[in-house]
Amino acid sequence: MRMPVQVTGLFGLVNGFARDTGWLNEPVLLFATYGVLVFAALLVVGFSLARTMGSQSMAAALWAGAGTLLAVWVNQPIVHAVNEARPYTTHHDILVLAHRSTDGSFPSDHAVMAGAVTTGLFLMSRRLGAISAVVAALMAFSRVYIAAHYPHDVLAGLGLGAAVVLIGWLLLARLLTGLVRRLRGTRLRPLLRADSSLDTSQPLAGVTAGRGAGPDHRRSARRRRSRATP
Repeated sequence: MRMPVQVTGLFGLVNGFARDTGWLNEPVLLFATYGVLVFAALLVVGFSLARTMGSQSMAAALWAGAGTLLAVWVNQPIVHAVNEARPYTTHHDILVLAHRSTDGSFPSDHAVMAGAVTTGLFLMSRRLGAISAVVAALMAFSRVYIAAHYPHDVLAGLGLGAAVVLIGWLLLARLLTGLVRRLRGTRLRPLLRADSSLDTSQPLAGVTAGRGAGPDHRRSARRRRSRATP
C-alpha cells in the first residue's frame, strides 16, 4: 500500500529548508540518527529520580522503559501492513540526508519511541516529561528534515507511542505499583529506593555528659540531688 504525498506540501517546505541550511545538515543528521541515546539518558534520569519518590512514581519510571519497548514492537506489523514508500523512493528531486532503507515509512519507529518515552516520563514527572517532549519534537522534525519520513509518519508515530504507554498504564498502574511496593521490601530495595543514610547511633555533636543530655539523665540527676538534700 502506498500513500502518495506531494513534495510541494509540508514535506516539500521542510526539504526546502534543509536545502537552504546546509550548515545545519550534519548536526541534524547526527541527532536524527543517534538521538535515541538522549531518550535512553532521560529514562535513566527518570529512574534515578523515582528512587527518591513513592512506589507509584517508580512504577511509572519502569513502565516508561517497558512501555516504549512494547510500543516499538506494536509498530512493526503496522509498518509492514501499510508498507509506505520512503520519500526518497517516490521523489527523486529532493535532498536526501538519511541513510537509505527498505523499511516502510509509516509510522516512524523513532517517533514511536519518542512519544512513548515522553508519555512515560510525564506519568512520573511533569518537568522531566516536558523536557522529553521538546526532544521528541526535535526528533520528529529531524526525521522529516533528513527525508527519512513524511510529516504524517512522525505525527502518527508520536501518537501511537503515547497511546500504547498511556493505555498500558491505565490498565497496569495498580498492579505495577503494588509490585514495586513489595519489591521494595526485598533485597532489591537498594535498587528501587534511595533511603536516608543518617546514622543515629552516635550522639549529636556538642552533646556532653554534663550538657545537652537527654531527659532521662536530667531526671536521674535531680533524684540524686533531692536524696542528698537533708
